[in-house]
Amino acid sequence: MWEKIRIIFTIRELRQKILLTLILLAIYRVGEQIPVPGVNTERMTAIFRSETAGGFRDLLDQITVFAASRLDQATIFGLGIMPYISASIIFQLLASVYPPLEKLKKEGPAGYKKINEYTRYATVGICIIQSWMYVAWLSAQGFVRPEYTYGEGQGVYFSWFLMAVITMTAGTTFLMWLGEQIDEYGVGNGISLLIMAGILARMIPALYQELRPVFDEGLELSSSGGKLGFDTLAVLFVLFVSVVAGVVYMTRAQRRILTQSAKHVRGRRVYGGARDYLPLLVNQAGVMPIIFASSLLLFPLTFFQTLAHWYPGSAWIAALANVFHRGDGFWYNAMYIGLIYFFCYFWTAITFNPNEIAEQLKDNGSIILGYRPGRRTAEYLEKVMVRITYVGAGFLAAVAIIPTIVADWLGVNYQIAQFYGGTSLLIAVSVAFDLVQKIDSHIVMRNYKGLLE
Repeated sequence: MWEKIRIIFTIRELRQKILLTLILLAIYRVGEQIPVPGVNTERMTAIFRSETAGGFRDLLDQITVFAASRLDQATIFGLGIMPYISASIIFQLLASVYPPLEKLKKEGPAGYKKINEYTRYATVGICIIQSWMYVAWLSAQGFVRPEYTYGEGQGVYFSWFLMAVITMTAGTTFLMWLGEQIDEYGVGNGISLLIMAGILARMIPALYQELRPVFDEGLELSSSGGKLGFDTLAVLFVLFVSVVAGVVYMTRAQRRILTQSAKHVRGRRVYGGARDYLPLLVNQAGVMPIIFASSLLLFPLTFFQTLAHWYPGSAWIAALANVFHRGDGFWYNAMYIGLIYFFCYFWTAITFNPNEIAEQLKDNGSIILGYRPGRRTAEYLEKVMVRITYVGAGFLAAVAIIPTIVADWLGVNYQIAQFYGGTSLLIAVSVAFDLVQKIDSHIVMRNYKGLLE
């Protein structure tokens, strides 16, 4: 392994790409620490760390994971790349139902380039709307310093309001540009690497906070008084390795369908006729079902906790708030798993078009053995995808509830437990595999063995 790492840095072009990627990621991490001028970040931190933050704090934590944002600190990169992700999802959905975008999608690279241009414009528009709402919320909550307000906190100066909106919009636009620079001149997918950098940046402080009592007071054989013991650490280590291995296996799992290409006779030579495989991913939906399901469950939690704060004597409102509390009870986990299954099939139906694949096979002169080209092939592909999506949804559901099990049964902080499954682990594994494949393409091209060989 060390020899392969040495080879990576002996290739000049690859070394330059890696260094540029690291520099751009460092710029992102520096900008993530710079607050918007005029915002009282100390007061925001104190309130969000208190127990009264409740479901709203959970919502911000969830957004922070998959959007590389810092909404709890109101930094210049506070919105992260959430507007870009939202715009990408919107255009991906529209490309399946809106004929002009469908036509662009079928044009190939030129069409995708045009769709990406529309996505950038939509990102700026979403940034302006979200930053306007967020800055208005900061003002309403009293997170703005007194020198930028008038009338003893009755409102903020419009000049500061406009400056804050422009700053956060420019920050997200700059992050989008950083991601595109990594795509073009660096190594790996830029937006995904920004998300992964945000996840790892949150993981290290959480891990230090959890393990600090162990190093300060010494390691005990068993857990006691909220302190992790040797047995718990051993179980956590074995569980982490097992979960990562399972996620890697299921992320790369494929259902390979045998195809046969047609033979073409030209002169005395016969071309084609070879057999190949059509790979269908078991986890076709990726991490999106967990993101949608967990985000959807956070909204009723926030709503009922707000009602419980307004009506403290209502027992049924408090009971409903407890039902939607993350990881508490059978009903939450049942709704979580049900929503994951629903969004798995929903997202797969959007991203996987069996009719389109059947037409492509037909145009290329390939068939699936035992099925006629066209409608019968599309029906077979749809039937196979329905079956393997059921397995993929079960895998996502298991990964999604592992953090809850680790937090409840082993008494681990949820900030640490969430790295044993859920969105964080799936994103980290997917991005790591994509990065390794991009590096492998440079190594193999120069007749070296790949990192995974």
